[in-house]
Parts: sequence; structure tokens; C-alpha cells
Amino acid sequence: MAQQIQTYSITAPGFFGLNTQDSSLDLASGFALVANNCVIDQYGRVGARKGWQKLNSSLNTDIGTNDIKSITELIANDGTSYVLMSADGKILRQNGGSLVTLTYGGGGTAPTITDANYQWAFINGYAVAYQLGHDPLIFDPATSTTSFRRISEHVGYSGTVQQADCVIAAYGRTWSARTANDQQTVQWSDLKSPFKFNGGTSGTLDTHSVWPKGSDAITALAAHNGFLYIFGTNNILIYQGATNPATMTLADVVTGIGCIARDSVANTGTDIIFLSSTGVRSLMRTIQEKSAPLRDLSKNVRNDLMSAVASEVKSSIKSVYSPIDGFYLLTMPTLKSVYCFDMKGALPDGAARVTTWDSMEPKSFCRKADGTLLIGKSGYLAQYAGYLDDTAPYRFQYFTNHTDLGTPSVTSVLKKLSVVVIGGTSQFVTIKWGYDFTGNYYAQTAQIPAQGVAYYGIAEYNTSTAIYSAGTALQTLVAYPTGAGKVIQTGYEADINGSPLSVQKIEIHAKNGKIV
Repeated sequence: MAQQIQTYSITAPGFFGLNTQDSSLDLASGFALVANNCVIDQYGRVGARKGWQKLNSSLNTDIGTNDIKSITELIANDGTSYVLMSADGKILRQNGGSLVTLTYGGGGTAPTITDANYQWAFINGYAVAYQLGHDPLIFDPATSTTSFRRISEHVGYSGTVQQADCVIAAYGRTWSARTANDQQTVQWSDLKSPFKFNGGTSGTLDTHSVWPKGSDAITALAAHNGFLYIFGTNNILIYQGATNPATMTLADVVTGIGCIARDSVANTGTDIIFLSSTGVRSLMRTIQEKSAPLRDLSKNVRNDLMSAVASEVKSSIKSVYSPIDGFYLLTMPTLKSVYCFDMKGALPDGAARVTTWDSMEPKSFCRKADGTLLIGKSGYLAQYAGYLDDTAPYRFQYFTNHTDLGTPSVTSVLKKLSVVVIGGTSQFVTIKWGYDFTGNYYAQTAQIPAQGVAYYGIAEYNTSTAIYSAGTALQTLVAYPTGAGKVIQTGYEADINGSPLSVQKIEIHAKNGKIV
């Protein structure tokens, strides 16, 4: 008697994100072994990321195609938005569809800027920029919107500002740390005065004797809920009462975990995320707990991630948190790779759902106050929008984990693969399948017909439902496989060329073959 065809469904494809850490055969069906140029939406769909669009129509002749390594947005006291950035030793400002080079307006000899790896902070209508071994700079739109100067050249400057590598603005003042000769001292300015460093409520903190198990070096600073977080390479110091730094006290110490990349630190509003030597961590604190528990967001991709980090110059690693998109991005410019950590909800083990992006190649990020996600490129300022990388398509790839379809001692003979997709128009999707871990895939191509795929409303989590309109946007694509094997893997690829695309459901139709 002929074997009956069985149907195996994956109703939330890729919902758990990538897992390259554990045995692929033991993974739940919601995990993916490849999820490239993907995001995971709030409905459990793995779908294409957005692309990037240029904001300056032509290159700035001062920087050419050099990388924009840092970006910030200053909201001035009158509410005006200024997007500032640095590239090739220059400070620039977005002016409509152009990038304008700011001139030096300090009145003396212009500072020598040998790199563009600034960290920015803004307070009381000023933007300040710090970079290791350089004079800290200030942009004061009340004085000039076309020039910058050294902090030490600002009217009212007093004391001595350190040439620090990291700076934040918090609790009404700036905080800075890590110079070429001193990796232990935190300096803070007077209240609302990022150019006053003696008198008033300005001051310093020497952490030499505070680090556990000997010395450490400050790599980054962060602030949240009245606390000051001082990140070392291997430890974290947590000070409470930072709203009044003269009386703040050491509240907690995280031992054995620190931050290895200054610009990996991102504040989500309720949490602080950072890159440690063992992966991406979440520093969560609740009032009820004395200690600050750490969540390992990258545990399902840890080895691959840290292998990528090992190939990078740590100062080139950049990050951003986007509450609108619900993700934390970490870019590896050397490898031209981005790790996307979905922050809308944690997996049961505390990890984040992770996907990867290639072909976008961001050099820096900035989230504007209006939610726009800015991307620094080589010579261009861009925004995360649309479904093209500038004018070029990009490849969406999703591969399931390996499965024996519940019969480990019996071969499975595939008869039909069907995938329900949402979106896409006049677009081909390549359906792939392979057997027994060989890595050699069979493939068939199916076409999505021409259809309208415009969103009705906004496709953002916790705002409104993403509904496709003006056509039958939900399509079932079918392939008729050949071959058989004990272990099966399927994959789905498409060139994203202007339209969103996501995978809603997968059905595998197979019958049992011989016992092996």
C-alpha cells in the first residue's frame, strides 16, 4: 500500500531568529540557520529589512568618498534640528540635500583633526564632540550655525577640559573619561555649562582604587535613572545619586563583564545594551534588586558574533537603538556586516532574536528625535527607508534549521513545498531544499504576480496592524522537490527590489521512504 503523504507546518518561520550556536538538528522549528537581510516583525513573520536612501544628492568635495564615522542630532533651544557629523577630519552639517563643511571659528589656529571618530553629546542648546587625543569641540548655534570652536575657546570657559575619548550628557552636565595618559578619571562639567570645569558643581572621580581585582581601563559611560555607569574593559562601576555628583556613592560593581567598544553602548530608555568580550549584553536593573543582572542577548550567535568582532577595529564598531523599529543594530564595517537584535520581546532563555544584514555597509548611525534612523556611508548621509539599497536590490535569505520530520530512522521523500508570502510584486522567489547536511541545494523558482503591496497604516510594532492593500498580497508559492534524505532543510531567497516581502507560513509535504 502506498505511503500516505504527511504535512509538516512551520507557522512562525524564523520567529526565534538565528541560532548558529546549538546543534541544528535539536533546534525548535522557529529558529533559522540563515536569516540575512531580514527583520522579525511583531506577528512572528521573518521579512525583508528596509533599505537605505541618500540624503545628500552629491558628494561634499572636502570629504569625497571618505566614511562618515559619527552622526548626531542637536535640538537647539529654539527647537531647530541640526544634524552634525564627522568624516575625514572635518565637521559637517546637513543642509537640505547637501552636506556643508563647518569652518573653524575660534579665532586662533584651527585644531588638527586626524580622525573622525568623535562621540557627541548635547546639553542646554550646545553640541560637544570628544575624540581621544584631540581638543574637545563645541557647536553653539546661538553663536554660529556654520562654524565650530574648541570648548576651551567658548566664552565662559574655565578650568581644564580633558582630551577624552568618551562623553555623555546626563543630569544637566557633561561627563567625560579616558585620555591618552589617564584611563581612570571621570570629569564632569558644571551644571548646564559644558565649558566650565572648575568651581560650581564641576569635579572629577578617580576610579583607580574602585575597580575589583586590580585595575581596569574606562571604555564607555552611560546614565540611567539617576545612576552613572562607568564601563571598564572587564568590569562595570555603578554609582547612585549622580544627579548630585559631589555626593554620589558606589552602589554596585559588575565583575568580569565590561564593554569593549565605546559606540556599542545604547540606552533604550529602560535598559542599557553594550558589547562585552563575551557578546552583546543587557544591563537590567530593578529597584527591588541590589545587583544588576546581565542578560546575554547574543547567546544564540555568540561564536559567530565574537569571531566577527575579533576582525574589527573596536573603535569602528557602531550601534543604534530604534524604538520605532524595535531593534538594536551593531555594525562591523570591516566585514560589511550588521547584527540586528530584535528588542520587542526576549526568548525564554533571555536571548534576543537575531538576524544579519549585508550589502548595507553602515559606517555609523543616529536616531533622530522624530524617529528617523540615519546611516553614515562613504561620502553620503542616508536614512533607513524604502526597499532598495540606494537604487539597487538586495538579497533576502531565510533557511530553516535541519529536521528529520519526526522520523529519525526513516528517509523522507519530499513531494511538495509551499510557502505563504506577504508582499512582493512581479517578483521571483527561489525555493531551495537539501538533504543530510550536504550543503548542496536543489532549487525551483516561483513568481509572485503583479499586485499592490502598500501598507494601510504604519508597519510598526505596537502602533497599527500591517495590512497590504490594492491586490491579493498573500500568495502561496509552490515547488515540487526531488530527492530524499533522513534530514531536510529548506530555504527561501528573493531579490528585494522596491517592495516589502515576508514569509508567513511554510508547509512541507513528504512521505516516508525506506528505513535506514
